[in-house]
Amino acid sequence: MTRATRTRMAALCVAVALLVGVASGIGVFMRGDGSTAGAVSIRGERFEYVTTGVYEYNPERLVAEGVGWDVFNLFVAVPALLLTVPAVARGSFRGRLFASGLLAYLFYQYLMYAMAWAFGPLLPLFVLIYATALGGAIWLASSIGLNGLERRFSERFPRRGMAALSFIMALVLVGMWSQLITVGLRGDLSGANLLGQTTLVVQALDLGLVVPAALFTAVALWRRSPVGYLLGTVFVVKAVAMAAAICAMLVSAWIVEGSPEVGGFVIFGVAALAAAWLGLRMYRSALPASATDLLATGAAR
Repeated sequence: MTRATRTRMAALCVAVALLVGVASGIGVFMRGDGSTAGAVSIRGERFEYVTTGVYEYNPERLVAEGVGWDVFNLFVAVPALLLTVPAVARGSFRGRLFASGLLAYLFYQYLMYAMAWAFGPLLPLFVLIYATALGGAIWLASSIGLNGLERRFSERFPRRGMAALSFIMALVLVGMWSQLITVGLRGDLSGANLLGQTTLVVQALDLGLVVPAALFTAVALWRRSPVGYLLGTVFVVKAVAMAAAICAMLVSAWIVEGSPEVGGFVIFGVAALAAAWLGLRMYRSALPASATDLLATGAAR
Protein backbone atom coordinates (compact mmCIF):
# COMPACT_ATOMS: atom_id res chain seq x y z
CA MET A 1 0.00 0.00 0.00
CA THR A 2 1.39 3.38 -1.00
CA ARG A 3 1.86 6.27 1.37
CA ALA A 4 -0.67 8.31 -0.60
CA THR A 5 -3.30 5.61 -0.14
CA ARG A 6 -2.65 5.43 3.59
CA THR A 7 -2.94 9.21 3.82
CA ARG A 8 -6.26 9.21 1.97
CA MET A 9 -7.61 6.50 4.28
CA ALA A 10 -6.59 8.51 7.34
CA ALA A 11 -8.15 11.65 5.85
CA LEU A 12 -11.42 9.81 5.29
CA CYS A 13 -11.47 8.71 8.95
CA VAL A 14 -10.92 12.33 10.03
CA ALA A 15 -13.70 13.51 7.72
CA VAL A 16 -16.19 10.97 9.09
CA ALA A 17 -15.21 11.82 12.69
CA LEU A 18 -15.78 15.53 12.03
CA LEU A 19 -19.14 14.91 10.35
CA VAL A 20 -20.29 12.70 13.23
CA GLY A 21 -19.01 15.27 15.72
CA VAL A 22 -21.13 17.96 14.07
CA ALA A 23 -24.24 15.78 13.85
CA SER A 24 -24.03 14.43 17.40
CA GLY A 25 -23.07 17.84 18.80
CA ILE A 26 -26.17 19.37 17.26
CA GLY A 27 -28.26 16.54 18.67
CA VAL A 28 -26.89 17.03 22.19
CA PHE A 29 -26.79 20.82 22.39
CA MET A 30 -29.74 21.78 20.15
CA ARG A 31 -32.28 19.22 21.30
CA GLY A 32 -34.73 21.88 22.51
CA ASP A 33 -36.29 22.62 25.89
CA GLY A 34 -38.14 19.32 26.24
CA SER A 35 -41.59 20.68 25.36
CA THR A 36 -44.02 18.05 24.09
CA ALA A 37 -47.56 17.79 22.77
CA GLY A 38 -49.99 14.89 22.64
CA ALA A 39 -51.04 13.32 19.35
CA VAL A 40 -53.01 10.40 18.00
CA SER A 41 -51.62 8.51 15.02
CA ILE A 42 -53.79 7.37 12.14
CA ARG A 43 -53.71 3.94 13.80
CA GLY A 44 -55.30 5.42 16.91
CA GLU A 45 -52.13 5.27 19.02
CA ARG A 46 -51.71 8.07 21.57
CA PHE A 47 -48.17 9.35 22.11
CA GLU A 48 -46.17 12.44 23.02
CA TYR A 49 -44.00 14.16 20.42
CA VAL A 50 -41.31 16.83 20.84
CA THR A 51 -42.19 20.34 19.66
CA THR A 52 -38.83 22.17 19.89
CA GLY A 53 -35.23 21.62 18.91
CA VAL A 54 -33.58 19.86 16.02
CA TYR A 55 -35.50 16.65 16.72
CA GLU A 56 -38.98 18.22 16.76
CA TYR A 57 -41.89 16.20 15.38
CA ASN A 58 -40.37 13.01 16.76
CA PRO A 59 -41.84 10.90 19.58
CA GLU A 60 -40.54 11.90 23.01
CA ARG A 61 -39.18 8.42 23.69
CA LEU A 62 -37.32 8.34 20.37
CA VAL A 63 -35.69 11.69 21.10
CA ALA A 64 -34.69 10.54 24.59
CA GLU A 65 -33.02 7.49 23.07
CA GLY A 66 -31.40 9.52 20.30
CA VAL A 67 -29.79 11.96 22.73
CA GLY A 68 -28.19 8.98 24.48
CA TRP A 69 -26.80 7.79 21.15
CA ASP A 70 -25.54 11.29 20.37
CA VAL A 71 -23.76 11.60 23.72
CA PHE A 72 -22.02 8.26 23.14
CA ASN A 73 -21.02 9.20 19.59
CA LEU A 74 -19.72 12.63 20.57
CA PHE A 75 -17.70 11.60 23.59
CA VAL A 76 -16.71 7.99 22.76
CA ALA A 77 -17.05 7.06 19.08
CA VAL A 78 -15.59 10.27 17.61
CA PRO A 79 -12.49 10.33 19.88
CA ALA A 80 -11.95 6.59 19.28
CA LEU A 81 -12.02 7.08 15.51
CA LEU A 82 -9.65 10.05 15.69
CA LEU A 83 -7.24 7.98 17.82
CA THR A 84 -7.00 5.41 15.02
CA VAL A 85 -5.96 8.00 12.44
CA PRO A 86 -2.17 7.84 13.11
CA ALA A 87 -2.25 4.04 12.96
CA VAL A 88 -4.22 4.08 9.70
CA ALA A 89 -1.78 6.61 8.23
CA ARG A 90 1.09 4.20 9.06
CA GLY A 91 -0.75 1.35 7.37
CA SER A 92 -1.15 -0.52 10.66
CA PHE A 93 -2.93 -3.86 10.36
CA ARG A 94 -4.69 -3.46 13.69
CA GLY A 95 -5.45 0.19 13.04
CA ARG A 96 -7.22 -0.52 9.76
CA LEU A 97 -9.26 -3.35 11.29
CA PHE A 98 -10.30 -1.23 14.27
CA ALA A 99 -11.18 1.78 12.11
CA SER A 100 -13.23 -0.49 9.81
CA GLY A 101 -15.23 -1.66 12.82
CA LEU A 102 -15.92 1.89 13.99
CA LEU A 103 -16.93 2.95 10.49
CA ALA A 104 -19.25 -0.07 10.23
CA TYR A 105 -20.88 1.00 13.49
CA LEU A 106 -21.32 4.58 12.27
CA PHE A 107 -22.74 3.38 8.96
CA TYR A 108 -25.43 1.41 10.75
CA GLN A 109 -26.09 4.14 13.29
CA TYR A 110 -26.68 6.90 10.76
CA LEU A 111 -28.56 4.68 8.33
CA MET A 112 -30.95 4.09 11.23
CA TYR A 113 -31.07 7.84 11.94
CA ALA A 114 -31.85 8.65 8.31
CA MET A 115 -34.68 6.11 8.26
CA ALA A 116 -36.18 6.61 11.74
CA TRP A 117 -36.17 10.36 12.44
CA ALA A 118 -38.99 12.56 11.20
CA PHE A 119 -37.94 14.66 8.20
CA GLY A 120 -35.74 17.51 9.39
CA PRO A 121 -32.63 19.60 8.72
CA LEU A 122 -30.16 16.84 9.65
CA LEU A 123 -31.33 14.35 7.01
CA PRO A 124 -28.70 15.33 4.38
CA LEU A 125 -25.95 15.07 7.01
CA PHE A 126 -27.16 11.65 8.14
CA VAL A 127 -27.13 10.38 4.55
CA LEU A 128 -23.64 11.81 3.94
CA ILE A 129 -22.31 10.14 7.10
CA TYR A 130 -23.69 6.67 6.48
CA ALA A 131 -22.67 6.70 2.81
CA THR A 132 -19.12 7.85 3.61
CA ALA A 133 -18.76 5.49 6.57
CA LEU A 134 -19.89 2.52 4.47
CA GLY A 135 -17.44 3.35 1.69
CA GLY A 136 -14.65 3.84 4.22
CA ALA A 137 -15.35 0.57 6.02
CA ILE A 138 -15.29 -1.36 2.76
CA TRP A 139 -12.16 0.43 1.56
CA LEU A 140 -10.17 -0.17 4.73
CA ALA A 141 -11.35 -3.77 5.13
CA SER A 142 -10.55 -4.59 1.48
CA SER A 143 -7.01 -3.29 1.99
CA ILE A 144 -6.36 -6.11 4.47
CA GLY A 145 -6.43 -8.93 1.94
CA LEU A 146 -7.84 -12.40 2.66
CA ASN A 147 -4.99 -14.54 1.35
CA GLY A 148 -3.33 -16.10 4.39
CA LEU A 149 -5.15 -13.76 6.75
CA GLU A 150 -5.55 -16.45 9.41
CA ARG A 151 -1.75 -16.61 9.70
CA ARG A 152 -1.68 -12.98 10.82
CA PHE A 153 -3.14 -14.07 14.16
CA SER A 154 -1.73 -16.40 16.77
CA GLU A 155 -3.52 -19.43 18.19
CA ARG A 156 -4.80 -17.19 21.00
CA PHE A 157 -7.35 -15.70 18.61
CA PRO A 158 -10.74 -16.49 20.27
CA ARG A 159 -12.30 -18.00 17.17
CA ARG A 160 -14.86 -20.20 18.93
CA GLY A 161 -15.73 -17.54 21.49
CA MET A 162 -16.48 -14.93 18.83
CA ALA A 163 -18.44 -17.46 16.76
CA ALA A 164 -20.53 -18.29 19.83
CA LEU A 165 -21.13 -14.62 20.69
CA SER A 166 -22.16 -13.81 17.12
CA PHE A 167 -24.59 -16.73 17.05
CA ILE A 168 -26.06 -15.93 20.47
CA MET A 169 -26.57 -12.24 19.67
CA ALA A 170 -28.29 -13.18 16.40
CA LEU A 171 -30.66 -15.46 18.33
CA VAL A 172 -31.30 -12.79 20.97
CA LEU A 173 -32.17 -10.18 18.34
CA VAL A 174 -34.44 -12.59 16.45
CA GLY A 175 -36.20 -13.53 19.70
CA MET A 176 -36.61 -9.96 20.95
CA TRP A 177 -37.77 -8.41 17.70
CA SER A 178 -39.95 -11.30 16.53
CA GLN A 179 -41.88 -11.05 19.78
CA LEU A 180 -42.22 -7.27 19.38
CA ILE A 181 -43.41 -7.57 15.79
CA THR A 182 -45.91 -10.26 16.77
CA VAL A 183 -47.31 -8.04 19.53
CA GLY A 184 -47.73 -5.18 17.07
CA LEU A 185 -49.41 -7.32 14.42
CA ARG A 186 -51.90 -8.44 17.04
CA GLY A 187 -52.92 -4.82 17.52
CA ASP A 188 -51.02 -3.86 20.67
CA LEU A 189 -49.20 -0.83 19.24
CA SER A 190 -48.17 0.40 22.69
CA GLY A 191 -46.59 -2.97 23.49
CA ALA A 192 -44.79 -2.89 20.14
CA ASN A 193 -43.31 0.57 20.93
CA LEU A 194 -44.44 1.91 17.57
CA LEU A 195 -44.63 5.40 19.13
CA GLY A 196 -46.53 6.95 16.23
CA GLN A 197 -44.00 5.79 13.64
CA THR A 198 -45.09 4.12 10.42
CA THR A 199 -43.01 0.97 11.02
CA LEU A 200 -40.39 -0.63 13.27
CA VAL A 201 -37.22 0.71 11.66
CA VAL A 202 -34.64 -0.59 14.15
CA GLN A 203 -36.14 -4.06 14.15
CA ALA A 204 -36.21 -4.17 10.34
CA LEU A 205 -32.56 -3.13 10.09
CA ASP A 206 -31.40 -5.51 12.82
CA LEU A 207 -33.20 -8.50 11.33
CA GLY A 208 -32.19 -7.65 7.76
CA LEU A 209 -28.59 -6.56 8.31
CA VAL A 210 -27.16 -7.40 11.74
CA VAL A 211 -28.59 -10.90 12.15
CA PRO A 212 -27.41 -12.23 8.74
CA ALA A 213 -23.98 -10.61 9.23
CA ALA A 214 -23.65 -12.14 12.70
CA LEU A 215 -24.66 -15.61 11.50
CA PHE A 216 -22.29 -15.46 8.51
CA THR A 217 -19.46 -14.34 10.80
CA ALA A 218 -20.18 -17.20 13.22
CA VAL A 219 -20.15 -19.83 10.48
CA ALA A 220 -17.04 -18.42 8.77
CA LEU A 221 -15.10 -18.32 12.04
CA TRP A 222 -16.18 -21.83 13.00
CA ARG A 223 -14.91 -23.10 9.64
CA ARG A 224 -11.61 -21.17 10.02
CA SER A 225 -12.33 -19.23 6.84
CA PRO A 226 -10.07 -16.18 6.29
CA VAL A 227 -13.13 -14.00 5.78
CA GLY A 228 -14.27 -15.06 9.24
CA TYR A 229 -11.13 -13.59 10.80
CA LEU A 230 -11.69 -10.34 8.91
CA LEU A 231 -15.37 -10.10 9.76
CA GLY A 232 -14.79 -11.18 13.36
CA THR A 233 -12.25 -8.44 14.08
CA VAL A 234 -14.44 -5.82 12.42
CA PHE A 235 -17.74 -7.07 13.82
CA VAL A 236 -16.46 -7.21 17.40
CA VAL A 237 -15.63 -3.48 17.36
CA LYS A 238 -19.08 -2.68 15.98
CA ALA A 239 -20.63 -4.96 18.61
CA VAL A 240 -18.88 -3.22 21.50
CA ALA A 241 -19.81 0.24 20.20
CA MET A 242 -23.40 -0.71 19.42
CA ALA A 243 -24.08 -2.48 22.72
CA ALA A 244 -22.47 0.32 24.75
CA ALA A 245 -24.41 2.96 22.79
CA ILE A 246 -27.67 1.10 23.46
CA CYS A 247 -26.87 1.16 27.18
CA ALA A 248 -26.32 4.93 26.93
CA MET A 249 -29.62 5.18 25.06
CA LEU A 250 -31.47 3.29 27.79
CA VAL A 251 -29.95 5.50 30.49
CA SER A 252 -31.05 8.61 28.58
CA ALA A 253 -34.59 7.23 28.22
CA TRP A 254 -34.60 6.37 31.93
CA ILE A 255 -33.73 9.98 32.82
CA VAL A 256 -36.61 11.30 30.71
CA GLU A 257 -39.26 8.72 31.59
CA GLY A 258 -38.21 7.86 35.13
CA SER A 259 -38.50 4.10 34.65
CA PRO A 260 -35.44 1.97 33.79
CA GLU A 261 -35.51 -0.95 31.33
CA VAL A 262 -33.42 -3.28 33.47
CA GLY A 263 -33.74 -6.28 31.18
CA GLY A 264 -32.46 -4.49 28.09
CA PHE A 265 -29.67 -2.81 30.03
CA VAL A 266 -28.49 -6.16 31.40
CA ILE A 267 -28.62 -7.89 28.00
CA PHE A 268 -26.69 -5.22 26.13
CA GLY A 269 -24.36 -4.47 29.06
CA VAL A 270 -23.31 -8.13 29.17
CA ALA A 271 -22.98 -8.15 25.37
CA ALA A 272 -20.73 -5.07 25.48
CA LEU A 273 -18.48 -6.60 28.15
CA ALA A 274 -18.30 -9.97 26.39
CA ALA A 275 -17.50 -8.37 23.03
CA ALA A 276 -14.88 -6.09 24.64
CA TRP A 277 -13.18 -9.09 26.27
CA LEU A 278 -13.13 -11.04 23.01
CA GLY A 279 -12.01 -7.98 21.04
CA LEU A 280 -9.09 -7.39 23.37
CA ARG A 281 -7.98 -11.00 22.90
CA MET A 282 -8.38 -10.75 19.13
CA TYR A 283 -6.31 -7.63 18.72
CA ARG A 284 -3.65 -8.91 21.11
CA SER A 285 -3.34 -12.05 19.02
CA ALA A 286 -2.52 -10.06 15.86
CA LEU A 287 1.06 -10.79 14.82
CA PRO A 288 3.59 -8.23 13.55
CA ALA A 289 4.58 -8.51 9.91
CA SER A 290 7.93 -10.09 10.77
CA ALA A 291 6.31 -12.87 12.77
CA THR A 292 3.80 -13.48 10.00
CA ASP A 293 6.63 -13.84 7.47
CA LEU A 294 8.37 -16.38 9.68
CA LEU A 295 5.20 -18.45 10.03
CA ALA A 296 4.62 -18.37 6.28
CA THR A 297 8.23 -19.46 5.63
CA GLY A 298 7.90 -22.30 8.10
CA ALA A 299 4.66 -23.46 6.52
CA ALA A 300 6.28 -23.38 3.08
CA ARG A 301 9.06 -25.65 4.30
